[in-house]
Amino acid sequence: MPDATTRSGGTATATPQAVATPVPVAVAAPPAPVGLAARCTRVLLSPWARFSLLVALLAGAASAVLLFEPQRVLSDGWPPQLGGAAAALVFAAAYGLCTVAFVPRPLLNLAGGALFGSQLGLGAAITGTVLGAGLAFGLGRILGQDALRPLLRGRWLKAADGQLSRHGFRSMLVARLFPGVPFWAANYCAAVSRMGWPSFLVATALGSIPNTAAYVVAGARAATPTSPAFLIAMACIALPALVGAVVAWRKRHQLRLR
Repeated sequence: MPDATTRSGGTATATPQAVATPVPVAVAAPPAPVGLAARCTRVLLSPWARFSLLVALLAGAASAVLLFEPQRVLSDGWPPQLGGAAAALVFAAAYGLCTVAFVPRPLLNLAGGALFGSQLGLGAAITGTVLGAGLAFGLGRILGQDALRPLLRGRWLKAADGQLSRHGFRSMLVARLFPGVPFWAANYCAAVSRMGWPSFLVATALGSIPNTAAYVVAGARAATPTSPAFLIAMACIALPALVGAVVAWRKRHQLRLR
């Protein structure tokens, strides 16, 4: 730019324009590489890994029951160092663990009646029933729900899930009263659904009383098979099973249509 003359005769040099300083742009740092430990943890905590752990635990429990043969308790007797309420509590704990390992509850109920009589045997059997149901429900909810819920696509599966999720207490109460529903199946179906813990446990305790009491009394009076108590207990066992078979036979056409 040419020099400009001032009034005093001097010259002034034009000030050069300021050069804009480039603003540094923040560059995103590349993602840190995922370590082997993090990848292993993510795989181990994935839904299908947890479900595989559940299957392994149940298979191991069932194998242990087959090897231990808990039915020997009826022939060999309960350990002599235990008696009364302490023995009943230990039996209730063993009862719960055996139900998780798919041991049929009727056999356990008969054993409870034979070992402890009607009253104490019924208390031990109901306690073991609720304990075993709670263990199975917790295992299924923690290890199996996330993996199995996406598979609920069939009409029957969706209907069962909706019934258990919306009407949990009523549905579980009916399932426990109805002798045709396997104990373990009801536990794990409820675990996959959105049923709450209180509804599940309370319905299990109340709904299991009639059938459990019948088996316990039958076990307690097995030595006198002609006694009125034994005959009434057997009738209470056979009658619900007969009613359930008749209802299933009458509903078979509706099930085929669905």
